[in-house]
Amino acid sequence: MFSQSVDGADAIAVLYSIVMTCRANDINPYLYFQKLFRELLQRDELADLSDLLPWNYDLEA
Repeated sequence: MFSQSVDGADAIAVLYSIVMTCRANDINPYLYFQKLFRELLQRDELADLSDLLPWNYDLEA
């Protein structure tokens, strides 16, 4: 309804899902994404990213 394409709808669904997962784990989504994007720039393209998932990620580190 709010997206102009199926790909756009899929992307926003993923984004909302991550935001709600952050909230369920008492993580500020803004701070999570801020640190996540900084960390992703330093990772190899084929690296395992499971440690960056909201329930595994430590914002203090």
